[in-house]
Amino acid sequence: MRASSSPPSSALAEPVRGRRALREFVELPYLLHGRDPHFVPPLRGECRWLLDRRRNPFFAYGDVELFTVRRGGRVAGRIAAVHNPRHNAVHAASDGFFGQFACADDPSVAGELVTAAARWLRGRGLETMLGPVNFTTNDECGVLVEGFGAPPSVMMPYNPAYYPALLESSGLAKAKDLWAWELGGGPVEERLLGVARRAERRHGLTVRALDPAAFEADMLRVKRVFDRAWRGNWGFTPMTEAEFEVVARRLRRAMRPQLVQLAEVAGEPVAVALVLPDLNQALPAARGRLSRFGLPAGLVRLSLAARRIDRARGVLFGVVPHLRGRGVESVLFARAVEAIAACGYHGGAELSWTLEDNRAVNRYLAGAGCTRAKTYRIYGCAL
Repeated sequence: MRASSSPPSSALAEPVRGRRALREFVELPYLLHGRDPHFVPPLRGECRWLLDRRRNPFFAYGDVELFTVRRGGRVAGRIAAVHNPRHNAVHAASDGFFGQFACADDPSVAGELVTAAARWLRGRGLETMLGPVNFTTNDECGVLVEGFGAPPSVMMPYNPAYYPALLESSGLAKAKDLWAWELGGGPVEERLLGVARRAERRHGLTVRALDPAAFEADMLRVKRVFDRAWRGNWGFTPMTEAEFEVVARRLRRAMRPQLVQLAEVAGEPVAVALVLPDLNQALPAARGRLSRFGLPAGLVRLSLAARRIDRARGVLFGVVPHLRGRGVESVLFARAVEAIAACGYHGGAELSWTLEDNRAVNRYLAGAGCTRAKTYRIYGCAL
């Protein structure tokens, strides 16, 4: 489908200029969805960091334009148009993206937002638009289209059920679905454990937890596996060194080392499983801020709430190409399940996300007793 070249009404989207407009942009999701029981208010500082051209390393190579639409003098919708030259170089594509989408249940507002983003991207010679992506596929992306009965897991997006219809009414159509899986309860099946034990012996695998004393070196090992295992996947673009340093620094605050499992052969990393505590269970306690009026009230509430976390999210499971389908997946899966149980996360775990057409991974998860829990959609259109 093709995005509309003209807005459906006279109230046009406006580019965000100045501190007040930026503050309104950041605050909109809290105003729209703050009473939704499944909305997890993100930390405002993190939201501002993402948009900060001086601090976010994405802006070393990419560009973004922010837009808002007003109704009755108030902001009713927002969007970001995203130009990612690295993605296009890796995929030999001419894609633009949109992200940061938040909107009242008003098709005319959504149409104006999509039109503004499409026009900005078209002006840079791009031929297609995909989204929402904030601002790469290594960040939060997708619109929730199935699985509205629970809050999102950590580092996953959330939106009300009316969002898909808004985007479809604006000329966007499905480009790709991303699946979230719920880890089956109980111990790993003996069948999978047998496969894992044979694979460890056959390939000479050494599997260990991340070493906190060698955090930087081990995270570089994680990146090496990540880049090799995901190369060629739809939408994947390797992070720059600066981007990965930021991700590693953030993960260090959230992760438990025993939940990160590295598999190596003769000292070379070949597979990784990275699981995080589901901090979204605790995040609402901070009410969107770690501090207020100079007092760390939000941080204290968050720390206390974090003690009650009983779920986890599997963020990263990857095996280098030449060892796929040879039992190494079972080694990592078994170790991850054992670590989740040992850390006391008995409320379950989400494994997300997988591409809908990654048949090998999806077949494995289904065979391991996992069930599909949520579907997130990347939309697209021709420009």
